[in-house]
Amino acid sequence: MKKLLVALLIIITSCSSKKEELKEVNLYSQRHYSVDEVQYKNFEDLTGIKVNVVKANADELIERLKNEGENSPADLFITVDAGKLFKARESNLLQKLSTEVIDKNVKEELRDPDGYWTPITYRARILVYSKERVQKSELSTYEDLINPKWKNRLLARSSSNAYNQALMSSLVANLGSEKAAEWSGGVVANFARDPKGSDRDQVRAIAAGQGDVAIVNSYYIGILLSSEKDQDVSAGNSVEVFFPNQGENERGSHINVSAIGLTANSPNRENAIKLIEYLTSVEAQEVYINNSYEYPVNAKVEPSQIVKNWGEFKVDQLNLNKLGEFREEAIKIFDSTGWK
Repeated sequence: MKKLLVALLIIITSCSSKKEELKEVNLYSQRHYSVDEVQYKNFEDLTGIKVNVVKANADELIERLKNEGENSPADLFITVDAGKLFKARESNLLQKLSTEVIDKNVKEELRDPDGYWTPITYRARILVYSKERVQKSELSTYEDLINPKWKNRLLARSSSNAYNQALMSSLVANLGSEKAAEWSGGVVANFARDPKGSDRDQVRAIAAGQGDVAIVNSYYIGILLSSEKDQDVSAGNSVEVFFPNQGENERGSHINVSAIGLTANSPNRENAIKLIEYLTSVEAQEVYINNSYEYPVNAKVEPSQIVKNWGEFKVDQLNLNKLGEFREEAIKIFDSTGWK
């Protein structure tokens, strides 16, 4: 009997060692930025832990996690929208996570109040306007975009886009469904053209004289201005950045996060935690801000110079889980108001 127990102990120890020797972490990621590959390579070099990445859109990854269940190889789920993290949480696909290192790295006001996800970067959904055809003094709030003065002058991408759905969700949360629907209908009435293309395409359209004001994510302007393509730099230089709702009694500009959640059945939990701690570190945050032009979540890191040139802005302090809680209502409003 004693010999049998010793043999079992040897087998268990051997299996455990082999599992540790794998030294890997598996990511399901919606992010599609080249800077991420740099981050994962740096992490691998630093720790010896191999980062395996599966890329798809957030909804596809959520369904994959559901279908795989307890047998899922995924350790981490990364999206560019807090609303999708909320959806994953509501489907019981994530587990709470908090470590001293992460809490020290990430600004408290940017963290998930419920502890199911950790932001790695954030961005503002801003307005950009033609330097030639619009005066800064003409702009004020998101709500003012329904003003008749913007008739045939507004540009935006499709309502199926998660960034616009998040913005609408924030409006529902802040203003209520009725006013949010009124806003959506007014914006549609002021469109210069039917929604199409990416955020960068909206900026290019302003440069081409097809519209005067566009709703875009802040980091896309940094990407255009730092591009190796003269046409993109020219488009970026044709507009100015404007942060809406900055008045003394106003709520501030809408933000969203790229964020990461630990899956409920993570097979490499400790390695996953190490990666989150690394991605929120000063070293990794500096890589993000100098390549993707997103805002850092670590208070010790300042934005890139391009982004700093736009100045500081007041952030809407809405609980970002509301971007998921009101997502269905936001989509209904888009559909009912004809935002294609």
